[in-house]
Amino acid sequence: MDPADRDDRILLEGPQGRLKDLWLVLRSVRDFIAGFRGLHFVGPCVTVFGSARFKPDHPYYALGREVGAGLAHLGFTVMTGGGPGLMEAANRGAKEAGGRSVACNIRLPNEEGANPYLDHSVQSHYFFVRKVLLFKYSYAFVALPGGFGTMDELFEALTLVQTGKIQSFPIVLMGTSYWRRLLHLIHRMEREGTISANDLSLWLTTDSLEEAMAHIRAHTVDQFGLLKRPEPKPSRVLGEPRVPPRSTPG
Repeated sequence: MDPADRDDRILLEGPQGRLKDLWLVLRSVRDFIAGFRGLHFVGPCVTVFGSARFKPDHPYYALGREVGAGLAHLGFTVMTGGGPGLMEAANRGAKEAGGRSVACNIRLPNEEGANPYLDHSVQSHYFFVRKVLLFKYSYAFVALPGGFGTMDELFEALTLVQTGKIQSFPIVLMGTSYWRRLLHLIHRMEREGTISANDLSLWLTTDSLEEAMAHIRAHTVDQFGLLKRPEPKPSRVLGEPRVPPRSTPG
């Protein structure tokens, strides 16, 4: 077994020896520091979630490219988990549109490595570190069709906005037919009283790229004045990464 895989299992096996627990803490801190320094200069991001399993000939892949390009035209950096499938599609769309394309990747035994459409990426050992990084640098979230990982990230975004842990950044679900049954379940949650009626306004579901981009613009650029702030400059002395210039908002 790869040592990193063994560390992952140790993390979830309860109390360990003091040195093992200290090593896990230090590895997490190292990943956080590398992520913070590596993503500090990429500019305001929108994170796109989606399955790694759709191939380039699938209609959802084309949708992912359109989403990536649309976000780049708004002036945002497109961030994904860095994998293939719809993550690649979003990164590719941003790159082809002249925008910034970055990723917070995680090494998994059954998935391919980082996709080739990235200006910059950081790698984490643990999912919880990666999720912190994805949310720390993002001002909106777009969920394309996906599996367990996409659902995990989507509901993390909804929970953070619902509880006020982050501001009410927009969350967009692209592909109404894909999300229909999940939304039926969420509406049942509201009827049963496990969420409130106000929670049903936390996201937008649409098939329209224009509607999605207008929603993101209204609730980020217009509401928070994003993309007007001066960008921090990386330090060559500290070895901080340089990224391409930010695209001009369309």
